Formats: sequence, structure tokens, C-alpha cells
Amino acid sequence: MHTPPPQARRTTRRHVPATTTTELTPTPHRKPKIYVVMYTTWGHTKTLADEIIKGIEAAGGEATLWRVPETLGADVLGKMHANLDAIADVPVITAENLTEADGFLFGLPTRYGTAPTQIKAFWDSTGGLWQVGALVGKYGGLFHTTATQHGGQETTSLTFLAHYVHHGILYVPLGYSCPILNDNTEVLGGSAYGAGTIAGGDGSRQPSAKELQVANWQGKEFAKILAKTV
Repeated sequence: MHTPPPQARRTTRRHVPATTTTELTPTPHRKPKIYVVMYTTWGHTKTLADEIIKGIEAAGGEATLWRVPETLGADVLGKMHANLDAIADVPVITAENLTEADGFLFGLPTRYGTAPTQIKAFWDSTGGLWQVGALVGKYGGLFHTTATQHGGQETTSLTFLAHYVHHGILYVPLGYSCPILNDNTEVLGGSAYGAGTIAGGDGSRQPSAKELQVANWQGKEFAKILAKTV
């Protein structure tokens, strides 16, 4: 068998494409977008909401304050001595607005241990969102105002939670992470379900310094939890 001289031999090399290494750059977390939505007659719930927003922003979240549509006429509100000036600059939310947020904290005054009609009417308008699962996986929390210490802050949370459950919203309670909730030296609103205040039967009592601290704490903790998921 004829063997070609070494210089005549051809070496065939298989082409191996150059390997490229793609470094995976972690996507930076964005600020969680949180809506604080409330109904208020005398302004106590808004005072809590303002403090919650401070906590959200201190923890790096983006917060927007909203109010639900009013269902009562001006004559009735006048007889109730409603503080309309407190909410004059607060925009009215629509059901569709909820889809824009990563989570929301609802401020509920108590009516016989349940949410007021205005809150219920708003959630009744979210049926279209429920049909398409638009709120599934979002986060929700609660805070409250009652006339008395045992006026139903916890029962209002419990009776309201069905709204979150049916929409697939992940409920984030406050728990006892805030030490003030263990303070028995004075009458205080708030519970493991969320921040709260006591207005008195005539609205004369305003949120105390400790109640506002709890509200601020809740805003921070809620924003921290959402920041881990967005």
C-alpha cells in the first residue's frame, strides 16, 4: 500500500464552534408598588393610612393613597359630621386600578363587626377581575378604625378575608412582630391582623403615638415582604 510522504499528508480538523459563555446578570429588584385604599368618615382611617405610607416608603416601596367611592349623599354625610376636607385630595379608586399594584392595604372602619357598605360596594364591583383571575397572587393586608376598644377590629378582618380568598390574594397579617401590640399600659387599637385606632363614639379621640408607630411598622413590614417577590 502506497503511503504518501509526511509532507503530503493532510490533517483534517473538525470545526469546533467557539463556545460562548453568557453570564446571567441578576435582574435588579424594583420597588414594590403598593396601594393604600381606605374609607373614612371622620379622618381617623386616613391618619393611619398616611403613617402606613411613610413606613412603606421608608422600606423602599412605592405607595399611593386611594379612597373607595362614597355611597352616601351629601345631606347624610353632613348629619354625620363627616370630615370631607380630610379626603378632598385623595383620588377615588376603580376596580381596574387594583391590577396595577403588587399589593394593597385596605383601611376599614368597622360597622357591626364588618366592613362598611362603601368597602363592600367597591369589592362587589370587582366581579370582572374575579372572572379572569386578575388579582391572583397579589398581596393584601388590612388596618382598622373602631369607636371602642372592643368594637370589632378583629372580626372585621375575619369577615373581610373572604374577599381576598375568592380573588386568590395572599393575605399578609401584621402578626406580633411589633412589640407595641403587647403593651397593656393604655387602651390601644391594633391587633395581629393589622394596625388600628379607636375613634370614640363621637370621633373625638385621635390616633395615639403608639397606634401610629404600629401603622408605620405595618407599612414597613408589608413593603419588605413584597420586595422579596417583585
